[in-house]
Amino acid sequence: MAKKTPFYEQHLALGAKIVEFAGYLLPVKYTSIADEHNAVRKNAGIFDVSHMGEIVVKGPGATAAVQSLLTNDVEGPPSGKAIYSPACLESGGIVDDMIAYKKSPEEFFICVNASNKEKDFEWFRKNNHFDCEIYNLSEQYAQIAVQGPKAIPLIGEIFPEEVSLLKPFSFKEAGYKGIPVLAAATGYTGEKGFEIYLPNEVAPSLWTTLIEKGNKYGLAPVGLGARDTLRLEMKYCLYGNDIDETTTPLEAGLDWTVKFDKGEFTGRDALLRQKSEGLGRTLCGFKVNGKGIPRHGYKLFSGERDAGIVTSGTLSPSLGYPIGMAYVNYGRHEKGTRLELDLMGLKRVEAEIVGTPFYKPM
Repeated sequence: MAKKTPFYEQHLALGAKIVEFAGYLLPVKYTSIADEHNAVRKNAGIFDVSHMGEIVVKGPGATAAVQSLLTNDVEGPPSGKAIYSPACLESGGIVDDMIAYKKSPEEFFICVNASNKEKDFEWFRKNNHFDCEIYNLSEQYAQIAVQGPKAIPLIGEIFPEEVSLLKPFSFKEAGYKGIPVLAAATGYTGEKGFEIYLPNEVAPSLWTTLIEKGNKYGLAPVGLGARDTLRLEMKYCLYGNDIDETTTPLEAGLDWTVKFDKGEFTGRDALLRQKSEGLGRTLCGFKVNGKGIPRHGYKLFSGERDAGIVTSGTLSPSLGYPIGMAYVNYGRHEKGTRLELDLMGLKRVEAEIVGTPFYKPM
């Protein structure tokens, strides 16, 4: 049976259309995907992302443990920083992508994808050879994201000024009604904004407060539909669509998260080998020059030769034309290259490789 987040009744009261996603009943939209998308780009939006998972690594060996499992460097950044990183198998395939919040060298609070939280927890435990404990706190935490140009003044009305002034990928522990919360300047939209992690029991109260205070800022509740179009305009990867255990960070364009010089980590040898041998494919952004929405699994062609496969696609609300992401064969991946998108065998339309992000927030 699908689970309900602490905000389920509030979603219903707001007229949300509910769907099952990653084992949870979540709003896909309240009004329309385009309206909610544009509200985030122009004003602010509030998202229920309580389906995400939270794993804590704590103890004297916490830094060494996380450093050995993530491709990015977590030792160098100071406490109070958030580090985005894939975690890989020995093969270089991506177990998951996650954000590690460094509370101290001896404690990391890690946000993982909803569909992977049990798998990730077991993977962390299985590969923990250091002096630390690993806890799965996913059922104890709710998560609210507030994203958009007006997210900063809204958050400033509720939390101390230092929270609203956080620099991107920084976080601070604060309080709400005497309850500790983690407030982070992170998000999945490309806009300025925050993600608030807090215990389930106080979460509905914060949601209500944000809705009430956000009215004058044009705050809109936003569902999964617009969350997807917003992240796609930024070329942010979605696990299960754009990345998985068969893809590597180098192929996915996440090479900036792979720090070979930090020392050993799981998957390092395979990724070094792939870097040396060269990539056979790479994750590209493309736009459709014509009518037709790209979808996961659609194929790209160069003449009659396979050129790639689509991982995500949509009609961009900000740009007004179809965009997508695809693994494209190396040699056909350069900006300006024109390919053909096959629309389920019905017809083909021109697809052009373009630079990303597709949309640059103001």
